[in-house]
Amino acid sequence: MKPLHALALATLLGLSTLAHAQPPAAAPTAAEWKYKTQRLKAAEVDALLAQPDKLLVLDLRRPDELIKYGSFPVFLNIQNRDLEKHLAYLPRDRAILTVSNHAQRAGRAGDLLAERGYKVAGATGSEDYEQEGGKAVAHIQPPQPRAQAAEGTNVAARQP
Repeated sequence: MKPLHALALATLLGLSTLAHAQPPAAAPTAAEWKYKTQRLKAAEVDALLAQPDKLLVLDLRRPDELIKYGSFPVFLNIQNRDLEKHLAYLPRDRAILTVSNHAQRAGRAGDLLAERGYKVAGATGSEDYEQEGGKAVAHIQPPQPRAQAAEGTNVAARQP
């Protein structure tokens, strides 16, 4: 073996050994929970959903997120940025479950609602809920584009 090839081989083997000796990179962790509102697990959400007459599911996401990620079968949608403007529409006689994708917006909204005197059951993320095995998320199908009007039914064609 030529000295240059031997040196290159030794270097590669050394790098390979170092690569295997490095500790594995830390797995990404869920965002730190910094809210007073309790972050609910799937089983806790299911228990709340089992009593719909005592619960309001408040989904804080944009319409495109509702279509992309789904939501619970019945919910009130007020986008997070508009929540304070619409507080008067929320019932005070029901517990409120706040929902977002991964519960961060839901936690923030839950804290706001609790500060204003609403009963907040907790916060959840629809994606987190499904990843934990929750089955109640309904995936919304966007409407199909309207088909072109059949020939002869065009309004312009019917003008006198």
